[in-house]
Amino acid sequence: MTYATGPTHSSYSRDQFATDSGLDRDLSSDDVITLAHMADSTASSTPRPAPSHEDRPVYVIGGGPGGLATAYALRAQGVRAVVLEKSDQVGASWRRHYDRLHLHTTRRLSGLPGLAMPRSFGRWVSRDNVVRYLEKYAEHHQLEIVTGVEVSRVEPAPGGDGWLLHATGGRELTGSAVVVATGHNHTPRLPEWPGRDSYTGELLHAGDYRNPAPYAGRDVLVVGVGNTGAEIAVDLVEGGASRVRLAVRTAPHIVRRSTAGWAAQFTGILVRRLPVRLVDALAGPMAKISVPDLSAQGLPRPDTGLYSRVNEGSIPVQDVGLINAVRKGRVEVVAAVEGFEEDKVVLADGRRIDPDVVIAATGYVRALEGIVGHLDVLDGRGRPVVHGARTPKKAPGLYFTGFTNPISGMFRELALDAEKIAKAVARTAQKAGKAAEKAASKAGAGATAGAKTGARDTGDTRAAR
Repeated sequence: MTYATGPTHSSYSRDQFATDSGLDRDLSSDDVITLAHMADSTASSTPRPAPSHEDRPVYVIGGGPGGLATAYALRAQGVRAVVLEKSDQVGASWRRHYDRLHLHTTRRLSGLPGLAMPRSFGRWVSRDNVVRYLEKYAEHHQLEIVTGVEVSRVEPAPGGDGWLLHATGGRELTGSAVVVATGHNHTPRLPEWPGRDSYTGELLHAGDYRNPAPYAGRDVLVVGVGNTGAEIAVDLVEGGASRVRLAVRTAPHIVRRSTAGWAAQFTGILVRRLPVRLVDALAGPMAKISVPDLSAQGLPRPDTGLYSRVNEGSIPVQDVGLINAVRKGRVEVVAAVEGFEEDKVVLADGRRIDPDVVIAATGYVRALEGIVGHLDVLDGRGRPVVHGARTPKKAPGLYFTGFTNPISGMFRELALDAEKIAKAVARTAQKAGKAAEKAASKAGAGATAGAKTGARDTGDTRAAR
């Protein structure tokens, strides 16, 4: 399989859309619905009737893998979907990831609906190839995408029929349903450490890290031992940093990405539906066989079971070189960061160290509060209370995808969720259509009966004369 270059999918920037359609004003939902058919769009002073529920598209917020997959799945079900992407390209978050990043899931189990990843990508797909794939996916399926449009708030449409989206420039769009796919790694989270703002050293979030070149010959402290922190630490060692320390608050579960050809993802898929206690019991002995004890180096085996930790929101670290780097002392494990004092970093064990650079691999927040927080659809941690085909009871027609981090693989789950959401939306639309037909039929029958009654009344009047 080869990929052609040059995007040809139905993608329009916010400004292109306004210019091409001759509409230098706020876009209505009726305007945006025509974005893939610009040749047929003309400016007119004649008011158009508001589109019916059936005529309104489903708006998908976010042009990442989850949003693109859902848009395709919806169209496959005969439902019109319009993707709203705030940046100027699809896959924006993937473009920002560090250079050496590869999927921790296999290529064969990471393809989205309707287009497999090519064999040339290898078993573990690189960041650049993920971006190429997302571009090709949008092009191949001719998805309807509007770029440069950021949605700030979603609320029920007046009358409760569909959803009203408030977007860039005061625009208001009305859709029959909404799929929020803005991503798990949306907004970098940097802890409010004491003394952080007055720290005189170099501090950056892992989201701003690209490669080790700027840090060659320098002393670097990486804070956080999730997959990102672990991989950046290894990248720095291999890239020539003079010293690399890794600040750890809670020792993670570490698994081999692949053992004798068996990917960790396969195990994740097999155990996902099993009881938590059973998986915890199985994971312990397996870890002792496959992963050496790193207690002497500062990474003891966790007390909490692997699957229990997953349910708390912490997935295992997949080893891409951390184990060897720690064993050989090339990555030094230190206590968690408690704060900063001028040019010093204060650790939980009381030590003060002075690295040249601090890279905070401290995660991301989903930042959904502004968009849907007022709808009572988020839990205490800001996560959607439902995802996939399920829709909140208080907000029917509002769907979420991509806000979990499953051990079975993010791309795989996004693909499954996309098809489930599409089927749920199609079923709802079908029911609404049948209800409308029934109401129209009833109204028609009533009108016919009224006409007959009127005719009889006229006849009786004539007879009386």
